[in-house]
Amino acid sequence: MKAPNFNIAAVERDTGLSKDVLRMWERRYGFPVPSRDNNGERCYPAEQVERLRLIKRLMDQGHRPGKLFAIPHDELSALAPRRPRASEPGHSVDSADLEELLALIKQHDLAGYQQAMQQRLARQGLQRFVQDTVAPLTQQVGDSWEEGRFEVFEEHLYTELTKRLLRQAISTLPGGPRSPRVLLTSVPEEPHVLGLLMVEALFALEGAECIPLGTQMPLLEIGRAAQAHQADIVALSFSVAFPQRQIPGLLEQLRMVLPATTALWAGGSGVLRIPRTTNAELITTLDDAIAALAAWREQHA
Repeated sequence: MKAPNFNIAAVERDTGLSKDVLRMWERRYGFPVPSRDNNGERCYPAEQVERLRLIKRLMDQGHRPGKLFAIPHDELSALAPRRPRASEPGHSVDSADLEELLALIKQHDLAGYQQAMQQRLARQGLQRFVQDTVAPLTQQVGDSWEEGRFEVFEEHLYTELTKRLLRQAISTLPGGPRSPRVLLTSVPEEPHVLGLLMVEALFALEGAECIPLGTQMPLLEIGRAAQAHQADIVALSFSVAFPQRQIPGLLEQLRMVLPATTALWAGGSGVLRIPRTTNAELITTLDDAIAALAAWREQHA
């Protein structure tokens, strides 16, 4: 079978590297080394695209591209940092059960995975299901991808199936007057949504009114939405894949466009190692998120 090649637009989408950067690296560093199609357009083999993705991840962690190009691919893979392992305190996790769920995803058994997850939801209830199943399972899926045991499409499959299940569970929660009003979203270039859905489920169980905007909202639009909905809190999620060095500046910029009365919370594995800031409250676990909600209510009672 002929090895696949990707045009420059596809490489830009897949790696997050602009066409100008790809062309500049080609001239400056001699990599990537594209071929040309019948129309004279650049085409990149899959192994070069994989290396570009790895270089981009390492750059996001603070490495300089010039040094990365001189490192063999295997050493680059070893250099790539693993996701920080953050466990939820106070909750027991049956790793054997989680391995069974991972195996169903790895076997591409969609029906089996959905049935197993629905059974756990019915047995545990939504709060324990989020904290004892979805949170640690998401961590394990991420670790498995980092270690090369999961393909990208398998991680995406897990995410889509779990999103569907959480949204169905949230939709069944009772309505009525709720407070505070929490706007949930992420900043541009942060596409991971499971963290937002987990927090939405827990906040809704605690009686908050959740306004989900999905992911990758421009900062000015977040500010406009907070004002339009009279949000008490804007809650952002940052995955460990998001460049940590960008987070403090983004929080500072967003704080400036939010109403003064709207609190700004930032949570997820991505904020584990950033310095504390006056611009936002940093929340690193689901238990901390529930505690922050209780503290907000006490302060505004």
